[in-house]
Amino acid sequence: MFFRTFISNFASKSKQIVSFRGQKVPYFIDINRHMIDKKTITEIIENEIADTDLFLVDVSVSSGNAISVVIDSYNGVPIITCIELSKAIEGHFDREVEDFELQVASAGIGQPFQVFKQYHKYINKDVEVLTTEGIKFSGKLITVGDNEIEIEVEEMEKVEGKKKKQLVVKNYSFTLDQIKSTKDIITF
Repeated sequence: MFFRTFISNFASKSKQIVSFRGQKVPYFIDINRHMIDKKTITEIIENEIADTDLFLVDVSVSSGNAISVVIDSYNGVPIITCIELSKAIEGHFDREVEDFELQVASAGIGQPFQVFKQYHKYINKDVEVLTTEGIKFSGKLITVGDNEIEIEVEEMEKVEGKKKKQLVVKNYSFTLDQIKSTKDIITF
């Protein structure tokens, strides 16, 4: 009863009234709101980061114009870079015309790689590779090719003629279609 009274009172004061199942109700959502295009955001970012060591990892735009941008760099991304890119993107839009929320962040530590350039960033660093068969390999990323990577893994193995297991170094190669995910490993 309260809700019906609230709607009725609001509807009588609201200029935007629609009919829903024979009832007059206020029009809460502006369907004429402009949706910001992901391609437009991507083009703006690519132009802004051209001639830098930054690269775009991900862009998403929700139906409510919540824009999320993830960037990375071979040398890390300071917070000031995220702030500057955020201001540059915001400068391309008029807040009076487009209502949007904007978040610019660097790629997270321990998060799966999303673009191939991230593999190059982690050459000679420890990574964890999860294969499409569900097997995990942890080791040093030693090479990155056009469609494959190679990691160096240290394993304890029984060696013929030895009583105890010995530390053995093995190299494993994976094509990109054999990899479900790869992420960096932080060691202290």
